[in-house]
Amino acid sequence: MAIVSFVEEGLGNSSYLVELGDGRALVVDPPRDVSAHREAAEGRGLRIAYAIETHLHADFVSGSRELAAAGSTIVGARAARLEFPHRGLDGGEEIDLGGLTLRAVATPGHTPEHLAYVLLDGDRPLALFSGGALLPGSVARTDLTGAEQTESLARALYRALRDGILSLPDDLPVYPTHGGGSFCSLDASGERTTTIGRERASNPLLAAPGEDAFVERLLATFGSYPTYFRRLRDVNRRGPRVYGGLPTLEPLGLDEVDRLLADGAELVDVRPLDAFAAAHVPRSLSIALRSAFASWLGWLVPDDRPLVFVLDAGQGRRDLVRQCLLVGYERLAGELAGGIEAWRDAGRPLASTSVIRMPDAARGPIVDVRQASEYRAGHVPDAAPVELGSLAGGAAGLIPAGATIMCGHGERAMSAASLAERDGIPSAVFVGGPDRWSRRTGTPLVTG
Repeated sequence: MAIVSFVEEGLGNSSYLVELGDGRALVVDPPRDVSAHREAAEGRGLRIAYAIETHLHADFVSGSRELAAAGSTIVGARAARLEFPHRGLDGGEEIDLGGLTLRAVATPGHTPEHLAYVLLDGDRPLALFSGGALLPGSVARTDLTGAEQTESLARALYRALRDGILSLPDDLPVYPTHGGGSFCSLDASGERTTTIGRERASNPLLAAPGEDAFVERLLATFGSYPTYFRRLRDVNRRGPRVYGGLPTLEPLGLDEVDRLLADGAELVDVRPLDAFAAAHVPRSLSIALRSAFASWLGWLVPDDRPLVFVLDAGQGRRDLVRQCLLVGYERLAGELAGGIEAWRDAGRPLASTSVIRMPDAARGPIVDVRQASEYRAGHVPDAAPVELGSLAGGAAGLIPAGATIMCGHGERAMSAASLAERDGIPSAVFVGGPDRWSRRTGTPLVTG
């Protein structure tokens, strides 16, 4: 048996290709683009026989139906009520894998229908695929299905861990889906895998003296999360569209872009922040193409609008399309042909944004658009906390005119500045974040 990990850095998630020893393989929690999983399987001479789902994902669109289109059997929780062909399991049920066995373990908590899976060779456990039930240093949050279920799911998770997961051997490897950087668990460590014994010894939540303390500690870790989380569970329950491969991004002439924008399309500029700052189409939204692109697209842009993109020549169109589909953005109208140069050459108006690299050049109030947990960990004195996600409905009343906006590096601050510009609010972006500010000024950051 071999287990190959695939990490979606921007979402903080992992999926797994598991070799079963008989020319077949299974994949656990595949993302929408399964090309890497297929290539890995083909390179090992394997056929992907099963696509295993631990829960209805809120943070990404599942790729199980893409694998099923090529002959894989989808396995998921019976309680998920999937609306497409699959094999439903309840906790305690098993699948004979021809020498190995996959046993479902009921682990409600992160979601009501959540299953973890133990892979066994006879009676000997080989691996636990924990989804969001147990993570390195944490567990996944229980508030994504609604505030009314948050505490009851946290209590269910405590009991599932106590009675099910922690009864497994200490040396059993644990392969979670969520990890560090995931909005499904803000306090997970940077480790991608762990063992039962390591978590028993070091996980602060598992060290809670009882159920009430566990619930109190867990609920204290929750912060905000992208708004697209509210709809993807239903997308995954109904069954996402099957593409069979990534579509291409079509080039669009100026007249077509004008027509789309007049009809309500969103113009998203994915160029690096310095390029956007120097010249951009007025009212365009800056979301630099990087590993975190999908999360911020899903937080800041409604999913019911056609999307038009502005890119530099060397940027990866395939990665852009992959990240859009990963979080359920299907209406990809295309990209501005010729990029910003075509817009400039046609004599169209351009806007620019001030970029500041030295603290003494900053003017006006300072606004920090990082997550609240980041702000509490250390911020510039007198900086006002305004999470970037809170600006999706507009910057008026949140970003004061003439503000200097900062984040950890500059990309989120530029997104905030572009949203402020739409509301007629001038601002500047500080590049480098609070750490750079502190080093340059010699001023300690404020915590809390």
